[in-house]
Formats: sequence, C-alpha cells, structure tokens
Amino acid sequence: MAEKSKFLKGHFLLDSGQLQGSFFQRTVVLICQHDADGAFGLVLNRVTGNKVGEMVVADLPDTLKDCPLHLGGPVQPTALSFLHSDSFIPDANVLPNLSLGHSLDSLVDIGESFSPTKKIKMFAGYAGWSGGQLEDELKRKAWLTFPATLELIFDTLPEQLWQTVLRRKGGWRNKLRAQLPEDLSWN
Repeated sequence: MAEKSKFLKGHFLLDSGQLQGSFFQRTVVLICQHDADGAFGLVLNRVTGNKVGEMVVADLPDTLKDCPLHLGGPVQPTALSFLHSDSFIPDANVLPNLSLGHSLDSLVDIGESFSPTKKIKMFAGYAGWSGGQLEDELKRKAWLTFPATLELIFDTLPEQLWQTVLRRKGGWRNKLRAQLPEDLSWN
C-alpha cells in the first residue's frame, strides 16, 4: 500500500498551465477520494448556468432548487454529487466538517435541516482517475496542489477561485500565472 502522504484527499488540484485547450484548463478540482485504486474529484469553478431545480427531477426543498448547479467534471454529467458543510459533522468524509454525498435522500434531509451554518454545493458530473493515473499526471507537473479549506470551497466566487488559490500558494511563478489572461493572444 502506498504511503498516506501520497494521497491527496482534501487537497485542490490546479491546472499548472499545461492543460490548455482541455476541459481542465484553469480548473480547481477538490479531491474527495484518493487511494491506490484511483481518485474522485469535483471541479469547483465551473457553473452550468442552471439552477438545481431546473435539472434535478426530484422533490427537493425550495432552498435547494434555487442553488446553482456546478459542472463537477466531464465524467457522467447526469450524476449528482454534493458537498455539504456545517459547524459540526462528526462523520465528515472529505475534510473536517465537509462531506461528499450522492444520495437524494441525504440531500433532502440536509435541505430540510434548519441549521443556519450549513453550506451546500451541488454538482453534475465528476472528475475521475484510475489507479496511478493521477500520480502520473502529477509527475508530469500537469497539476499543482494546495490544501483545501472550507472558506475557499464555499466563500470564493467560482470565477475567481483559480487565481485566488494560485496567489495563496505563493511564489512568483504562481502569482504571475494568476495574472495571465486565459487566452495569451489577448495580451
């Protein structure tokens, strides 16, 4: 079994600039699961432009129907996943007080809870890697990594997340990369 330190659960993956022209150009992916069998993540900075209630044909609480639907990745775009946080989630499975879910029943329960501190983001699709695939991409330096925080996940605008994380990562290369236009011909 690989060392735990090699696994990136609870970290962001950021396009290092090598993914230009791909789905993952300028993305920030939260790695929710990662082990020797592969990795599962959600793209945090792509919004579909739709509300959850427009896309999900389930009886959801009104508070959830008006939430923006994020594009979690190119794999299974009809699969629904969600991240939720609250002041105390004892069995959180991504970070302290942050859980990943896929069950509509759980989503409805969360939506109907009266906790003023709950936060939720919903995603269509996901990003996935088979065993060893993500490690190979990291060796090729296609991705930069950074520890995820609840603040960055829930309180940073999606269109500003990639640049914000790069700046926090530090270093002159990352600060410069964060300032570059998406299309270098605009420069």
